[in-house]
Amino acid sequence: MSKLFAVAAALAIAVYQVLPDNPWWVSGWQMTIGYAGVAAILVGARRLPRRDRLPWWCFAAGVAANVTGIGVSVLGEALFQWADLPTPSDPFFLLLYPFCAAGIAVLIRRRESGRNWTAMVDATTITTGLGLLAWVYVIAPAAHGGEISMLGEATQVAYPIGDLIMIAMMTRLLRGGGRRGAPFWWVTGSLAAFLVGDVAWVVVGNLGDLGFDVESHLPVTRGIDSVFLAAFVLFGIGALHPDARLLGAPAGAAVAGLGRVHLVLMTLASLIAPALLAVQLATGEVTNGMAIVIGSATLFLLVVTRMAQLLREVERQAQQVRELARQDDLTGLPNRRAWNDELPRALEHARRDGRPVAVALLDLDRFKTFNDTYGHPAGDRLLKSASAAWHGSLRAADTLARYGGEEFVVLLPGAEGDEARDVLGRALAATPLGQTFSAGVAVWDGQETSDQLIERADLALYEAKAGGRNQIREAANRPAAAAARK
Repeated sequence: MSKLFAVAAALAIAVYQVLPDNPWWVSGWQMTIGYAGVAAILVGARRLPRRDRLPWWCFAAGVAANVTGIGVSVLGEALFQWADLPTPSDPFFLLLYPFCAAGIAVLIRRRESGRNWTAMVDATTITTGLGLLAWVYVIAPAAHGGEISMLGEATQVAYPIGDLIMIAMMTRLLRGGGRRGAPFWWVTGSLAAFLVGDVAWVVVGNLGDLGFDVESHLPVTRGIDSVFLAAFVLFGIGALHPDARLLGAPAGAAVAGLGRVHLVLMTLASLIAPALLAVQLATGEVTNGMAIVIGSATLFLLVVTRMAQLLREVERQAQQVRELARQDDLTGLPNRRAWNDELPRALEHARRDGRPVAVALLDLDRFKTFNDTYGHPAGDRLLKSASAAWHGSLRAADTLARYGGEEFVVLLPGAEGDEARDVLGRALAATPLGQTFSAGVAVWDGQETSDQLIERADLALYEAKAGGRNQIREAANRPAAAAARK
């Protein structure tokens, strides 16, 4: 249905280019296309679950108000000669901004589970830069025009302010998380079309002030009108798309990355203030000095804030990398790298405190046979469940790590041989799926290195396997001659 509507809308916009230059024909055609866009939004929203309809209703209300403003404007000018600002049509035109902003706000809220401060800073930076540009060339001149009433000036200023609100909300939506399917781009395309149309009219008006009567050329005005007509129907195309129900689907909290396009946009936004100052210095008169100062300071603080966010993110990722480098991917236990760092520290603590410490090597019995029989995924599940069961059977002070393959290692601080065997016996009894392990235990003699301690435990492990598996063997003490050579 969305494709059919898109084709019909494209044909209607194409026909609009050749309509007679009659205000009733022109406005009637514009309103027909606009209300068709509203109807498409409502039809698409009706097909969605009730909870997902609110943002589309907001978009429909904004477009409907804007389209109604066209009719009010034509009738007011034809019947009552309402031409000076404000006219009764301006409230209808201006309602587009709060309704669309509300719809975007609902989408952002539903697409993200938490506050995305990085996206907010990026959106504020871009909006501040463009806001300063709008202030210098649109808002300030309109507010001090002196040719219309104060209410007319306020109405004229409200349009660029509404555009800035739309820019802020659209940038925030683009910098946030969530699914980016076709409906997402139809919606953002519609918002962008409204902004392009408004900017085009500002440019045409400024050219007219400079003596270039561009507005009297029919192709120019029809072209700008077509941008707004496209904005009306793009919302409808998005609403009718089959994936419209996924537009507000939550995607969890996401960190807004800083890609090349985003970096370029933020750089350009940050350079607007000095560029404006350079232009005014070149003309010999700085007329917006205070605005440029405030804009520059705001942009500087926003850039510093973004840099701080990036540094924190880099530190967080570096910490994650460090943790992952010391953690076994499958079981979540400390890996061999972490064990090699931990054991020397544990031996040093035992030496300083005068307390015993034992080390045990565990090896799942006949693990290769289990893997060949049930497959590698089952073998992985066995390793995960076994490590979890053993971890729950150990004491709180003990450390279980994966040494490699189906082999694990246990650090038992404060344990002599008997206590170490008791603890490992509980772990052996807890081994899941009817499996067993063989283990070798070595109690530190207070002199040997960590490698020598592990070597004795490994020898005891081989004795346990040679003795029939499913048992725990304690390593013999080092020979006195070996200790003396040490």
